[in-house]
Amino acid sequence: MCVVWPKSVILHLLNNVRSMEYSKLVAVSGLPGLFELLSSKNDGAIVRSIEDGTTKFAASRVHQFSHLESVEIYTVGDNVNLVEVFKAMDAAGTALPDVKDNNGVKKYFEQVYANMDFDRVYASDMKKIVKWFDVLKRKNVELKVTELPEEEEVTEEAVAAVAEEKPAKKAPAKKKVAESDATEEEKPKAKAAKKAKETEDETPAEKKAPAKKKAAPKKKAE
Repeated sequence: MCVVWPKSVILHLLNNVRSMEYSKLVAVSGLPGLFELLSSKNDGAIVRSIEDGTTKFAASRVHQFSHLESVEIYTVGDNVNLVEVFKAMDAAGTALPDVKDNNGVKKYFEQVYANMDFDRVYASDMKKIVKWFDVLKRKNVELKVTELPEEEEVTEEAVAAVAEEKPAKKAPAKKKVAESDATEEEKPKAKAAKKAKETEDETPAEKKAPAKKKAAPKKKAE
């Protein structure tokens, strides 16, 4: 006997078996829930819902995409990454509030993350956080952001080494200055030599004997 599984069941099984990475998850404006980013294009992206596994194309002219690991939350101090709030919610182990109850949602976060700035984090934002956390836990997604590669540290060291070497490159400039000074010193000497030469050239003309005066004509004897 051949059993044909419904498409919805197959998608559900595949969605549970396949492991998802937190770094690949995005929130799409205008669409509920979270999505896994499959591929990006110039005019949009292909995403897959982590809730039911359905795949769709979201046009960039209609939707905006926010990587989950780049989302930050306002606090009374410095902003924190959303994953830090998720970890606090996970550590608290408190039952999630009803998202329809605004006061209940606010009281929940006052307990699990008291440093949140409730003047700037709206009730709608807190509701999204509750919904997102719920689906992440049900899909066993590890709450972990992408770590920076070690190559970054090597690059910083290389930049520091280059910065230390830069002052040494100023030595040739001093040499040019010295050469320039020497040239300036030689200029007066060259002028003096030129003047002396001109004097020598003029001397013969100056020492020429004066032209002889013509003898006066003799007077005839009377």
